[in-house]
Amino acid sequence: MTDFVRPTTLDYHFDVMCPWAYQTSLWMRDVRDQLDLTVNWKFFSLEEVNLRDGQKHPWERDWSYGWSMMRIGAILRRIDMDLLDQWYAVSGRALHVEGKQPHNQEVARDLLTEIGADPEIVDISIEDETTHDEIRNEHNRVVSSGGFGVPTLFFPDGQCIFGPVLLDPPSGKAALSLWDIVMGWLEFPHLYEIQRPKNKADEKSIYDTFRPYLDARDWVSINRGKEVGFEPK
Repeated sequence: MTDFVRPTTLDYHFDVMCPWAYQTSLWMRDVRDQLDLTVNWKFFSLEEVNLRDGQKHPWERDWSYGWSMMRIGAILRRIDMDLLDQWYAVSGRALHVEGKQPHNQEVARDLLTEIGADPEIVDISIEDETTHDEIRNEHNRVVSSGGFGVPTLFFPDGQCIFGPVLLDPPSGKAALSLWDIVMGWLEFPHLYEIQRPKNKADEKSIYDTFRPYLDARDWVSINRGKEVGFEPK
């Protein structure tokens, strides 16, 4: 496609609880900073997409893992997208690197303080029912486009891509090389899937990388399709 124009902005849908989305976000930030891209952080709920019959929707619970962290993020984004960017960075690092529990309200308050935000935003987000609508609308955007998980990227021409799914996100020139691959994918809108099978060594690497996240879990994992949802123990 000779008329393909590389985008300078994109929407990145994430759930803080997803270790794959966190790894890809590290690569995305590196590319953004090198190319001066605009990344709009958007939401998607693994809890909702993996909801089982008889289980409450995440917005029907007083506090609900990734959904509640995204409610905090929604308030921060209304102030400044950069605050949501920082919130996702520190919350993701806390869960997926440090093995902490950012979905715990007290930990969430500490992380807000870390980025220079008001820790009372936790309570503000709980009281503001419109945060549910904000997350739900962005979640439904992915689902209505045929999406099923995160990371999901939307580009200005309307194309939607799941991935790239990364275990060891590249940086520097290597990050730009992967960006070139993603741009090449966009040139072929009917290219739907390329996938690398995972062998035993791959599975061990994934387990080792995600060990902090696995150790921090205080929920039951629910496998449905390609993603993992959450249910209180």
